[in-house]
Amino acid sequence: MTAHQPDLKATRIAGGVHTDQKHDSAHKHVTGEAIYIDDMPEPRGTLHGCLGLSTVTHGRIVNIDLSAVRAAPGVVDVLTSADVPGVNDISPTGRNDEPVLADGLVQFYGQPIFCVIAETREQARRACKLAKVEYEELPFVLDIAGLDVAKDRLVTPNLTLVRGDAAAAIAKAPRRIKGQVRHGGQDHFYLEGQISMAVPGEDGDVTVYCSTQHPSEVQHMVGHALGVPSHAVTVEVRRMGGGFGGKETQGNQFAALAAIAAKRIGRAVKIRPDRDDDMTATGKRHDFLIDYEVGFDDEGNILGVEYTYGARCGFSSDLSGPVTDRALFHCDNAYFYPAVKAVSAPFYTNTVSNTAFRGFGGPQGMIGAERVIDEVAFATGKDPLEIRRKNFYGTTDRNVTPYHQTVEDNIIHRIFDELEQSADYAGRRREINAFNNNSRFIKRGLALTPVKFGISFTATHYNQAGALVHVYTDGSVHLNHGGTEMGQGLNTKVAQVVAEEFQIDIDRVKITATTTGKVPNTSATAASSGADLNGMAAQNGARQIKTRLIEFAADKYNVEKDQIEFLPNRVRVGNQEIPFTELIAQAYLARVQLSAAGFYKTPKIHWDRSKGQGRPFYYFAYGAACAEVSVDVLTGEYMVERVDILHETGRSLNPALDLGQVEGAFIQGMGWLTTEELWWDEKGRLRTHAPSTYKIPLASDRPKIFNVKLASWAENAENTVHKSKAVGEPPFMLGMAVYHALTDAVASVADHKIHPQLDAPATPERVLMAIEKLKAAR
Repeated sequence: MTAHQPDLKATRIAGGVHTDQKHDSAHKHVTGEAIYIDDMPEPRGTLHGCLGLSTVTHGRIVNIDLSAVRAAPGVVDVLTSADVPGVNDISPTGRNDEPVLADGLVQFYGQPIFCVIAETREQARRACKLAKVEYEELPFVLDIAGLDVAKDRLVTPNLTLVRGDAAAAIAKAPRRIKGQVRHGGQDHFYLEGQISMAVPGEDGDVTVYCSTQHPSEVQHMVGHALGVPSHAVTVEVRRMGGGFGGKETQGNQFAALAAIAAKRIGRAVKIRPDRDDDMTATGKRHDFLIDYEVGFDDEGNILGVEYTYGARCGFSSDLSGPVTDRALFHCDNAYFYPAVKAVSAPFYTNTVSNTAFRGFGGPQGMIGAERVIDEVAFATGKDPLEIRRKNFYGTTDRNVTPYHQTVEDNIIHRIFDELEQSADYAGRRREINAFNNNSRFIKRGLALTPVKFGISFTATHYNQAGALVHVYTDGSVHLNHGGTEMGQGLNTKVAQVVAEEFQIDIDRVKITATTTGKVPNTSATAASSGADLNGMAAQNGARQIKTRLIEFAADKYNVEKDQIEFLPNRVRVGNQEIPFTELIAQAYLARVQLSAAGFYKTPKIHWDRSKGQGRPFYYFAYGAACAEVSVDVLTGEYMVERVDILHETGRSLNPALDLGQVEGAFIQGMGWLTTEELWWDEKGRLRTHAPSTYKIPLASDRPKIFNVKLASWAENAENTVHKSKAVGEPPFMLGMAVYHALTDAVASVADHKIHPQLDAPATPERVLMAIEKLKAAR
């Protein structure tokens, strides 16, 4: 490969911040050259594992006969809970309620109870079917309807947020409504399934290649299960084929079992479940049952509101505590409540433990807020757009959240106003009303919904990151950070930050696979904070080296430090310009340290869960979407005709990548609320566990007209990396516009006099049932 020849006369580097840059692996994704864990050359003698899953929903294991399994062709070993050398637990919150393998008690259908290790994956899968397990079946709970937060079992302590006296405000309000809305969960459906490959080393060491968003947690969990310290476990991930939160904790089990088997047998072990087992045995987005009561006046001003957010959490806590907390943090969306009380109810059920998913409870919280807005609109006979605008947070007043954080960066008014105008909401509303009055079987609907999403881990200690920056003597830069790449372009953005700092072209910066051996104690790449945290940590590392270079140059050339400036691919020192590569070579000869460990921790944030008060978020991200749909009232089938989106990402580090994130998040959010239905039968078996039964949006489901724009004027009010904002999760909730447009279309059947009470996902069946109910009521 020919060495890069930088342009020493350029006025701007190639690949700096605030520019469109392609994903660093885009060409590899398209051609199939990108290497995922299953593409890696396997060490000689690699074995393969398969999980043996329970066939009852709740029961005690009376007898387990694995003799036929052990005797099956190719089987080398069979692991049970008795073979876990350390602690048989992979609970991410340390509650000791999530075993690596079930130990006598099965708590959901499909729970792993043993693991077959064989010469080939096919042999391991076939051997699993030969197990004979006898159970004493026990009563089970599948649905949370009818459960009581004060009486029924919770997987983790619940949270209550209070500001003002909501009960009194509702009682005194001129008008009141009480209701309930249910929405379903969602499978992550990452293209690359769960996978881990463990390679045993000397002494107690093991290296685990794992498709995970949280390498440090996998490291700790593997060490926990093996009974060895974390320094004996190295976890590495170059890239994931999608994560969406499903690889924040769910990879722990596969990594732990692969490592246990590898150390026990002395050979590399790979575990890659098939799609059916993956969907059956791993957690999903929490489905919620939301009870609400709202008091309001005749103009539609909300005076007080109470919520109870009941969540089906599954058999263990996993991340249900912080997920249900964040749901409460977003029960306001973009609206100010003069008085509010919100209660979470993380219920125990005999289903797989639900887990993180893009938005982490925030989308579920917003569903409650937007349902209340719709209820008030129908009750007052006003357009929901008017009710939304009436109840928006203010800028200098009416700006305190239910958790007592002051909203200091509110731009939702401008976002909303600009989108309303550019999407021609008023004109299209008139057109749609006229169309519906003259169309018997096709009805159209329109909705414009806002998003205000808080950015930061609500567990304050996770808001930290590290990075390792090396500058080599030829001027090239090697960078490693604690974030993980799952297709979102994090590595590209962080490379842009470092290139900008050194003022060198981006192809001089190389980011290597995330590994616990280089950057320790990393946080998950989650909460939309990947670029915020790791970009700042990398910037900090680069600035340490820059400071040393400036001190060196000032001394060598006898100039003041303020006479030294980093220009594109060169450095101005006094009256002369020196190529960056030349200055680096000089600094090396002068024994200047050209390596640094960068670090960053988010300022200002704090949270007291016991009081339900604090500042859990560093800032908020804003956006809005306007959706138009058409519905066939005879079948419930529908089409998304048009969607207009205006979303802000502060001063975007990479507008091209951010635009892709907004588009993809919207489609995924739309899928959650429309076609993606998880269904368990009366025996507790998940029946939607493959592409044949679980419908994610197709290319043909995209809006016929899809206008997506970033707010070019936006800039983060806080001191984030180059004034940018997070983009991973906030646009997911833009999909709510489609859900509410469907509600609007259905409501036209009864001339918008009755709220349709449409639950999600709004499948054609649910839409049709809502239409029939309105016809009957009318």
